[in-house]
Amino acid sequence: MISKAVRGSYTLGAITYLFGPGKANEHTDPHIVASWDGFAPDPGRVPEHQVEAVREQLRDALDLYVVQYGQPVKKHVYHRIVRADPTDRNLTDQEWEAIASRVVAAAGIDPSGGENGCRWIAVHHGDNHIHILATVVRANLTQARLRGDQYRVEDELTAIEREYELKDLSETRTREYRDAIPKRATGAELRKAQRHGREQTERDTLRAAVRRALAGAASEEEFTARLAAQGVLFGVRRAQSGDVTGYKFALPTGDESGPVWFSGSKLAGDLTQPKIQARFDLDVDQPAPNRPDRARSATGRYRASTTVDHAAQAFTDGLDTATAGEVINGGTEVLDSLAQTSPVLSRKEINQAARALEYANTAHTRAASADMRAMRSAARELFYAGPATGRGEDGAAAATILSSLVLLAIVIAKWHAAQGHRHQAAAARDAAHHLRDAYARHAAKPLAHMDLEGQHLPEAIRDRQEAALRRALPADQATRVLAEDGWAALAATLAEAEAAGHDPQALLVRATGQRELASADSPAAVLTWRVRRNAQLPAPARKATAQDRRAGAALSRSTTSRSTTPAATTPVQPPTPPAQPAPDQVRRTR
Repeated sequence: MISKAVRGSYTLGAITYLFGPGKANEHTDPHIVASWDGFAPDPGRVPEHQVEAVREQLRDALDLYVVQYGQPVKKHVYHRIVRADPTDRNLTDQEWEAIASRVVAAAGIDPSGGENGCRWIAVHHGDNHIHILATVVRANLTQARLRGDQYRVEDELTAIEREYELKDLSETRTREYRDAIPKRATGAELRKAQRHGREQTERDTLRAAVRRALAGAASEEEFTARLAAQGVLFGVRRAQSGDVTGYKFALPTGDESGPVWFSGSKLAGDLTQPKIQARFDLDVDQPAPNRPDRARSATGRYRASTTVDHAAQAFTDGLDTATAGEVINGGTEVLDSLAQTSPVLSRKEINQAARALEYANTAHTRAASADMRAMRSAARELFYAGPATGRGEDGAAAATILSSLVLLAIVIAKWHAAQGHRHQAAAARDAAHHLRDAYARHAAKPLAHMDLEGQHLPEAIRDRQEAALRRALPADQATRVLAEDGWAALAATLAEAEAAGHDPQALLVRATGQRELASADSPAAVLTWRVRRNAQLPAPARKATAQDRRAGAALSRSTTSRSTTPAATTPVQPPTPPAQPAPDQVRRTR
């Protein structure tokens, strides 16, 4: 169950909303299921011509202690929603009554069960949730002690979930989880985006833009220049002493109200000024940002895939949370740089994978590890290597790094699952799903070509490569690879490497020494790309035949079908850089 409270000053307005149609006609059969004494007037259970009068009666009843208090009470209205998970069964009114009583007791609204508590009601109107509406003055004319109410309510919800056999969301109530995941848009922001026909809220658009600007950036100057290139406004908050206290970001608007500013902490826990500066302090490798070329684009992808493979080796069950968070942050930066420089055919999936991986993060710490430095350096090189075409060497390099990123997402998911972090594990699996789709787009044709080459290898050469495989891999892994459809492509790659003067067995030992081969959808395909990268073999160059295309389509379907069905996610589109506002625009701060 999830719950959130807001405060207000207009009791009748809140009552009118709760017993009205809702902002999108979502309120069905609104009625009271619980109250402070069980006898509160119920506007949902009277004829229509009496509704307005009963609403006023309810207002007067709820406000009684506030009026008797005799002094102004700032924001005397307490409004809390309690919602069951969509996968939970529909709870009855009697169950909601018991849950509401426990929630108001935990919050501090009515801790003693009606004797000296505040006045409150719980309204149910469909969609498996209730609204608790209360005033914050007690019967003894003292104000309720509500500080820390959210934590107490969440502890009670954990107990309720277990008692009623509902979905257990306790892991999402830890401080580490709150600090790690991006800040979600509010209902008002979602409605605003809907009104303007946008797929994303300003908060989500800004967060993605800030992450793209941060990916591999080595200094604040470079970071702000990339923000400006995307049309994002940047500001620095300072104390009276002149010391920097934070960063803020906004999207320009075309109306008189001016841009809405978000502090870094309102976007994500790792986008605060100190944590962004900590990334700059890593002193990443700085390839010269000169004119990109095709060869450099492929080389950058091959090097980045090696870096990702090394980072994946860190994910053992005993890995500490801080190191895990740094590697996940680094992986997100690599994905953001890769998305910016990838062809259209895979850019959307890579961008969606980056956004999903954000939700797989752990508690944010100041980046300091060698893995994080290496990942940021890889992201920087990808960015300055420039756009890739997706064909030829670019396509092979893209398939190689995407296969590495799929495995990184898989090991992140496995690590979270071992820690009992179900939500982060699901987010990592979602990222892997998007990356599989992107990988299939780049890998299908070259794999199909190599598969045909492998099928036409002389028997003696195939037997020699099989023997090398059996010597290099444990027996069970070798048997699995030889049984795969991708074995022929691997055999062709080993034969090509052997012809170029390499030892196939040595190449396989090196490739399998890079961890998490067993988790791959196709270990043969992973070995194929690793061997080609390590041996510096050129991309398959023969023009695809009709047979290649049919085989490629079959391999693409096979690759996609191996992935599990992910949780539904909202498509993520890069924001369109808006026009810069006039210097004298009025600005609001959120």
